Amino acid sequence: MDHGTERDTSHGRPAGRGAPPPDPVTGRVPLAVVVVDRDGLVSHWSSGARRLFRLPRQEAVGRPAPDLLPVTGVLPGAADDDASYDAYADYDGLGPGLESSLDGRLSYPAAGRARLTVPAARRVDVLWWAYPLVGPGAERLLVLAADAEGLRGDRADGGAGAASAERIAPGFALHTDFPGAEELARRLPEILPSMSVGESARIVAQVLELGYPVLEFSQSDRVPVTPDWGVPRRAERKARRERAARALAAGEPVPDDLRDEAEDAEDLEYAAVRERLEFLNEVSGRIGTSLDLARTIGEVSRAVVPRFTDVAGTYLREQVVAGEGFPDGVPDTTTMWHRVALEHTDEPGRWDDVVPVGEAMPFPAHTPFFQCMTSGEPVLVPRVTEEMGHAVASQFEKRDIRPLITGRSMLLVPLKARQVVLGFMILLRHPERPVFNDMDRVTGAELAARAGLVLDNARMYTYQENAAETLQDSMLPHIPDRMAGCDIATRYLPGTLLGRVGGDWFDAVKLPGARTALVVGDVMGHGLNSAAMMGQLRTAVQTMAGLDLPPAQLLRKLDDLAQRLGDTHLATCLYAVYDPVAGELHLANAGHIPPVLVRAADGGSELIDLPTGAPIGVGGVPFESVRVPVEPGDRLVMCTDGLVEMRGEDIGVGLATLCESAAHPAASMDDACDTVIRALGARGGRKDDVALLMTRLRGVEPDAVAEWRLALDPAEAGRARAAVREQLHDWGLGKQAAVAELLVGELVTNALRHSRTRPVVLRLVRADTLLCEVDDDDHELPALKAAGPLDEAGRGLRVVSTLAREWGASRTRTGKTVWCELALPRR
Repeated sequence: MDHGTERDTSHGRPAGRGAPPPDPVTGRVPLAVVVVDRDGLVSHWSSGARRLFRLPRQEAVGRPAPDLLPVTGVLPGAADDDASYDAYADYDGLGPGLESSLDGRLSYPAAGRARLTVPAARRVDVLWWAYPLVGPGAERLLVLAADAEGLRGDRADGGAGAASAERIAPGFALHTDFPGAEELARRLPEILPSMSVGESARIVAQVLELGYPVLEFSQSDRVPVTPDWGVPRRAERKARRERAARALAAGEPVPDDLRDEAEDAEDLEYAAVRERLEFLNEVSGRIGTSLDLARTIGEVSRAVVPRFTDVAGTYLREQVVAGEGFPDGVPDTTTMWHRVALEHTDEPGRWDDVVPVGEAMPFPAHTPFFQCMTSGEPVLVPRVTEEMGHAVASQFEKRDIRPLITGRSMLLVPLKARQVVLGFMILLRHPERPVFNDMDRVTGAELAARAGLVLDNARMYTYQENAAETLQDSMLPHIPDRMAGCDIATRYLPGTLLGRVGGDWFDAVKLPGARTALVVGDVMGHGLNSAAMMGQLRTAVQTMAGLDLPPAQLLRKLDDLAQRLGDTHLATCLYAVYDPVAGELHLANAGHIPPVLVRAADGGSELIDLPTGAPIGVGGVPFESVRVPVEPGDRLVMCTDGLVEMRGEDIGVGLATLCESAAHPAASMDDACDTVIRALGARGGRKDDVALLMTRLRGVEPDAVAEWRLALDPAEAGRARAAVREQLHDWGLGKQAAVAELLVGELVTNALRHSRTRPVVLRLVRADTLLCEVDDDDHELPALKAAGPLDEAGRGLRVVSTLAREWGASRTRTGKTVWCELALPRR
């Protein structure tokens, strides 16, 4: 409200007596803008207020408003010695004075004329307008004031002053039956520059149509639209004045009924204003308590029944219900509208079969529903006639809706956000209840405006939540339940805070020698940036794990990478390599919580003692690794701190609970994970996301591994095939021998051709699959090639790729390993 609300034409001269008259062309006058908070203190003091009341902003803000605007006396509407006051006689009948508004005794708008005492014993004659502000903010009252002396002007005919009084924003709210409304609409943006010509034309048209003023702000302002119900309709007031004037002209006393009628009308008007403002405030407090779209829809529907209406049906566009992006364009006859809620005061079940919630349907162009959704404006139908009831009923196949709507008053209000219709509400009143009127239409529009913003917030949150979950799911790996020598189960639980997508991740990477790398990490923070950083680190870990880097060295490289990516994020990471043949874990830690090892022998559990290390991204710190012997059947539990940390509780309590729950017997790995989640989740208070990776270390029996060292002689390929054939028969896998011989022959032949000095190592591992690995000292990884009919090379890997269940290659410290797997029959 600081910018664009006032225009000063005084060119630096003080306002008040001696101030220049308003511009005779534009009718612009300087306005003082004061905002009062709910404690009665001034929260905004514009430069116009400084000039008019001779008090700088720093001395005004924070002080009680009645102290700064002391009323010396309310001026009469028509003074005998000053005929120009006649132009403002109408202000006298607009309700209580400025003091009542400042003290918070009025919950409806008011206006008037007052004389204020300002510093240096100076008195200022002002016109004032006080508008209560309805909304969630701390502001309670907007006060606009203009120097009445300046509005008078110097012309004898009062033309400039009278014209300008009707062209300023508050003035037009009190003079709605004058010619030149188009001119007013054109001039209004000059008073409020943030308002477009189209918006001002709409406001003026609404004022002229309804007969009472409306204070509006642009959609970029925080103050919502506030109907000014406190001012009686001008047409009604004018008629009463004319009747009273005719009585006086005829020398007759003013009839008591006119006087009583005026007083009763204003009393009723004020009572209606209070009731409706209370209703809107109550609705505002009841809707928007959650960002859950379904819950918000229910709140909006229940807020208006039965106080404002007897039936409330809510329809939303398909994209909104689906949680997709913002719907584009104006709806048409093909737009599908989903009935998402229906509240009513009729007997239970009366509406359920005819208009069930969840139904989707379009609306034809000739219906009032279509008019509401395409125009974005409320549509009022005082009574639904038989003809209209028949037209509406024609949209429902084999269901007669006419008994439910015929004879009722109907109000359709659009649910809009950012000038786009998201849906609409159908409001119906019973025939014995008063029909909806123009004031109800304004109330419904205000209600719908607030509901539309709340629904749009919920829609945006749902959309962002779906996008975040999709992103998170795409970044989390799909780990098989069984890998070489181990069984794996995982859980991921998103955080309960807004922006729930986080940086927690887990992974399992197949390594040479039937080993498996197990990873759990946590990028600190939440949001898409953390998730993106997590994706980069996870990819880097997978790549470096494929190089068979030792755990401490891998974390060192990961820390270097994080430094190159930027220092805006830190991450913790726990990296473990399980060797089922050797029966050991090789672990390194970068600031992560320690893992839990559950021993199969006695069922006991313990936190593995290993150096904690600094988080990834700190830079320049060493990492250490430890080797821990394990037995078949042991379980390794790795998780992020969101599972064990709780606000106000020592993390040691959570780690102790983790150890205890992890040792609990379970029928399966999934059951074991669920036991841990239940035990730690039962404490409540979890807000961070959680990643859990549990591994049963089954190991590989020594007699399930066979290994041969082959000299750098082409003839060794034949010996390798024979050895494989014999070993598979010993293992009872004779049916797989022919395919295994062929694959081993291709891999060994390639290795013998490219190896330089070291012998080639062939290894077979019998686990859930038959794993064949060939090591050599050449670092160049093989790649599939398109071999032509006459090419001598390129066919071997094509055979391996076709016949093997899976195959791959990775670099090692001394060269590379090429491996393939064959499926084995279930035992």
